[in-house]
Amino acid sequence: MSRSKALQYYIVSRLLLAPLQLLTIITIVFLLLRATPGDPADAILGGRAPEAAKEELRKQLGLNLPLWLQYLNYLGNILRFDLGTSLTSRGQNVWDIIGQYFPATVELAVFSMAVALTVGILVGTLSASRPGTSFDVGGRLFGIITYALPMFWAGMLLQLIFSVQLGWFPNSNRFPPNLPVPSTITGLYTIDSLLNGNWNQFFTALHHLALPSLTLGILLSGIFERIVRVNLKQTLKSDYVEAARARGVAENKILVSHALKNALIPVITVLGLTFASLLGGAILTEVTFSWPGLANRLYQAISDRDYPTVQGVLVFFGAIVVSASILIDILNAYVDPRIRY
Repeated sequence: MSRSKALQYYIVSRLLLAPLQLLTIITIVFLLLRATPGDPADAILGGRAPEAAKEELRKQLGLNLPLWLQYLNYLGNILRFDLGTSLTSRGQNVWDIIGQYFPATVELAVFSMAVALTVGILVGTLSASRPGTSFDVGGRLFGIITYALPMFWAGMLLQLIFSVQLGWFPNSNRFPPNLPVPSTITGLYTIDSLLNGNWNQFFTALHHLALPSLTLGILLSGIFERIVRVNLKQTLKSDYVEAARARGVAENKILVSHALKNALIPVITVLGLTFASLLGGAILTEVTFSWPGLANRLYQAISDRDYPTVQGVLVFFGAIVVSASILIDILNAYVDPRIRY
C-alpha cells in the first residue's frame, strides 16, 4: 500500500472514531452528573420549598424518568444540536451562554498557548544546546517546577505579588468596568479593538489579559520544554548533524535549520494533549483571576447544580478536544513521513 493511500485510510479511520470518542465523553458526563450529590430542584427552589413544588419541577426537567430514558432523551437532544436550557439563568439557552462567554476563553487560550510555545521552545533549545552546563540544569528544573506547580496556587501568588503588592496588573476582569468595551466583531477584545482602530482599547485589553495568560502559559510551557530538550539532544547526536559539522556548517545554522526543525515534530503531537490541559487549566485560571470566560461559567453552573449547562458546556469542550486531536494527528501525519499506519 502506497503512503498516500495509507494516509487516506488513516484519516478516514480517525474521522470514524471521532463520534465514538464524543459518545464516550457524553456518556461519562451524563453518568457523573447523575452520581453527584445534590438535587437541582433544591438548587433552584431552595431547600425550604414545598415537596410538591420540587416534584413538579423534577417532572418538568424529566428527572423523574428512569435513568436509561433520561439518557436516550439526552442523546436525542444532542443529535438535534440542542444542548438544553439553563436552570439558573432565567431559561437562557446553553448555546447562548456558550456564545456569550466562549470568546473570553478563546482569547485567554490563544495567548496562553503562544506564551507556552515560545517559552517552552526557547528554554528547551537553550538547555539542549548546552548539555552539562548550568543552562541545562536550569532548564530541567524549570520544566519540573512549572509542570508540578498547582495552577490555582501559582495564580494566587502571582496575583498577590504583581497585582496587590506592585500594582502592575489589574486584579480581575477583562476590561475596566468604567470604560466602554470594544465594539463586538469577533468577541475577542484585543482583535476587536485592532479592527476598530482603537489602540487605547487594545493596550487596555492586553493589560488585563497579560497576567492570567502569562500564568497559564508559563505553567504549561514546562511540557514543551521537556519534549524539546529531550528530542533536540537526541537529534544533535544524529548522523546527519555530524555530517553537517564535518562539512563546516556553522553550529547555529545546524541547531536552527537541521536539528531544531526535526526536534519540533513531537511538539505537534503534544499540542492536542496540551490543548486539553489548557481547557482544564483555564477553569482554575479564570476562577482565580475572575476572568469572565466559559470555564468560569462552567464552575458557576457546577456550584448551582445546573445540569443542562454543565452537560452542554462539557460536551462542547469535549467536541473541541476531539476535533483538535484529529487535526493534530492529520497534521502530524503530513509533516512526519516516518510515520507508518
